[in-house]
Amino acid sequence: MPAYICETCGVQYAPTEQPPERCIICEDERQYIGWQGQRWTTLEAMRAGEYRNQLEELESGLTAILTVPKVAIGQRAFFVQTVNGNLLWDCITYLDEATIQALRDRGGVQAIAISHPHYYATCVEWSQAFGEAPIYIHAADRHWVTRPEGRYIFWDGETVEPVPGLGLVHLGGHFDGAAVCYWPAGAGCQGVVLSGDTIQVVQDRRWVSFMYSYPNLIPLSASKVEQIAATMRRYPFRRLYGAFNGLNVLDEPDAVERSARRYVQHLREE
Repeated sequence: MPAYICETCGVQYAPTEQPPERCIICEDERQYIGWQGQRWTTLEAMRAGEYRNQLEELESGLTAILTVPKVAIGQRAFFVQTVNGNLLWDCITYLDEATIQALRDRGGVQAIAISHPHYYATCVEWSQAFGEAPIYIHAADRHWVTRPEGRYIFWDGETVEPVPGLGLVHLGGHFDGAAVCYWPAGAGCQGVVLSGDTIQVVQDRRWVSFMYSYPNLIPLSASKVEQIAATMRRYPFRRLYGAFNGLNVLDEPDAVERSARRYVQHLREE
């Protein structure tokens, strides 16, 4: 049976004879049903098309993976290589043999971690391609999982290490379980944050922002943004890489702190 993929969000569901009636991810107020209505595809159908994955080395040990042409939301995944093992951060929908081989040549994937449900994508396919690599998802978001047969690790608390030296940091906000990945050895041991859109890099790449819903422009509360900023003070960084191609904050270690202040100031203005 095919495992159907929602064309709007790119999240794959458990195998069924017929497409699911609805996508729970897209029906949520943080996302939306596509303008042409609920539509489905499969990984097999995508592989018969013109899709391919591009790999771009951003710095030593960090590679971005992006599908072209754009699929669904259009996020990128990150492949982090360390002496203790390799992590795939945030999944993308498209996966083919060329991508699998390229990552095997770089040491393979020992663990997968995902920031929030919009990026669950085809995480079970990625896990199976790399020897049932465990998929780390915060326990607060476990009810959003659409392929329950995966090898999930539902973690709780503020942080966990899927690979020694790489930490997942729970921030909440965009989703209850929304998280970022903290790599203290990145950027020449000055620290790297992989933020998904738990912390969203904006067009002025000196700054970031925070939202409950990006497509529907629903803000977070001032108290939640302050909470995110307070947590991030414990994780100093030099570089922050966002969910989308080119949206990187480089050499702005106070970007989260001052962006949070600006955001809260505008929320509280009379």
